[in-house]
Amino acid sequence: MKKIVLGSVILLAILLFAVYNLVNQMPSKDLSLNEQVYEILTDSKCLMCHSYDAELPFYSKIPLVRRPLYQDINAALKEENLKPVMDSMAVGSPISITAVNKIEQIAIKNNMPPAKFYLVHWGTQLTDEKRQIIIDWAKEQRLKGYLANLSDTTLANKLASEPVFPILYDIPVDSAKVDLGFKLYHDTRLSVDNTVSCASCHGLETGGVDNKQYSEGVNGQLGGVNAPTVYNAVYNFVQFWDGRAANLAAQAAGPPLNPVEMASTSFDEIIAKLDKDAKFKAEFKKVYPEGFSEATITDAIQEFEKTLITKNSPFDRYMLGDETAMTPQQIAGYEKFKEYSCATCHSGVNFGGNTYELMGTRSNYFTARGTEMTLEDFGRYKETKSEYDRHKFKVPGLRNIALTAPYYHDGTLTSLKNAIIYMGEYQLNTNIPQQDVEDIEAFLNALTGEVPETAKVSK
Repeated sequence: MKKIVLGSVILLAILLFAVYNLVNQMPSKDLSLNEQVYEILTDSKCLMCHSYDAELPFYSKIPLVRRPLYQDINAALKEENLKPVMDSMAVGSPISITAVNKIEQIAIKNNMPPAKFYLVHWGTQLTDEKRQIIIDWAKEQRLKGYLANLSDTTLANKLASEPVFPILYDIPVDSAKVDLGFKLYHDTRLSVDNTVSCASCHGLETGGVDNKQYSEGVNGQLGGVNAPTVYNAVYNFVQFWDGRAANLAAQAAGPPLNPVEMASTSFDEIIAKLDKDAKFKAEFKKVYPEGFSEATITDAIQEFEKTLITKNSPFDRYMLGDETAMTPQQIAGYEKFKEYSCATCHSGVNFGGNTYELMGTRSNYFTARGTEMTLEDFGRYKETKSEYDRHKFKVPGLRNIALTAPYYHDGTLTSLKNAIIYMGEYQLNTNIPQQDVEDIEAFLNALTGEVPETAKVSK
C-alpha cells in the first residue's frame, strides 16, 4: 500500500511538473529582447490588474472574490497602468525610463505576481530565466535611449545597469537667443506692475527656486503650489506639477498671464512695453526678424533655460570614474536609494521628471496632513478630470534637492530628512531606519551640481 501511495505521489509530482513547464514556457530566442519581454508580461497577465479596462476572469463575479480582487486591482493601478507601456512595446516605440525601472525592479525583487495570483493562474510566475531577460532588456533600453551617443562602450555598459545617469551631454542652443532669454528671464516688464520677473520665484542663485512655501506675485499675492526648480527642467517630460505645459516655452507663457503671479492681461500688453525700449527692440529683431510676440518671447526664454543644467556634481564625477568624488556614506546612501526603490520613479538623468505618480501610494498623505484640501492638491486631475489622475503629480527631479527646500508640491516640509521619512511612509509603507535616512540624505547632497556660466548675473 505504501508503495502505491508513494508511486501515486511521484506520478502526481511528475504530472504537475510537466504541466507547469508546459504552461510556463520561455519566449523564443528568435524574438528581440523587447518582443520577449512583451510576451513575458502578456503571459504573466500583468494587464489583468495593471490596466483600467482589463478583461477580468469569470471568477471576478463571485461575491466573495470580487471585493478582494478589485482591492488588488486598485492597489496595482496606484503603482502603474501598464497598458500604454505595453502598447508602446508592441510597436517598438520608446517607453519612459521610469517604466523600464519599474519593470526591472519586479524582476530583481521577484515580488510579482503575488503567490495567490500565480497559484490560480499557472504559468504567470517569473522564472529566473525570465527575470534575467527582463534585466537584460532594461539595460538594452537604456543603451538605446540616453546612452545611445556615448562612444565609450565600457562606460555605457556600466551605466546601463543603473537606473539614474550622470549628465553627459550639452544640449545644442542658439547663443544669441540664450542672451535674449537671460534678459527676458530677469525682465520685470513681463508683470503688470513691473515688479516681478521669472527670477523672482526661480532665483538662479538659490537653486532655481525662492525657498518659500508659496511664491509671491504682484501685490504680494501668494501662489497655491510650491515653485519647482528651473535648473535641469529641460529634462522634464512636461512642465508644472500638473503637467499642463508640454515644454519650457509653454511653461514660460503661463506666469506672465497668471493673475496671481505676473498678472499681465495679455502678451500684447507686455509687447507694448518692450516696444518702447528701442535698444532692446533692435537687439531682439536681429535674432527674431519678426519681432516681439508670445512665440518669440517664450522661445528665447526656453532657449536660455535649456542651458540651466548643473553638471559635475559629486554623483556625476563618481559615476564617470572618480571613486573619491562621493564619500563612503554617500555611496552607501546611493545603494539604499536604489534598495528602497527611490530610483524607480526618481529616475534617469534628472532623478525624476519622467512620469506622473500618485502622492500617497500606500497611505493617504492628504488625510494625514490634516489641512484643508486645495485645488492644487488634485494634481494631474485638474487637467484630465480623470479619477485615475487625482493626486498624481509630475515626479520632481532631485538634482540640487539640498538647495530647494521646502519640499513637495505643497511646500509643507522644510527638512530633507523628513521628506525622505515621509516618502518611506506614504509611498512605500515603510519606516526607514534612521541610519538609512541619514545615508540617503548624504547621497542626495551629492546631487548638487555647478551653476552654469549662462546663469551668472555677472557673466
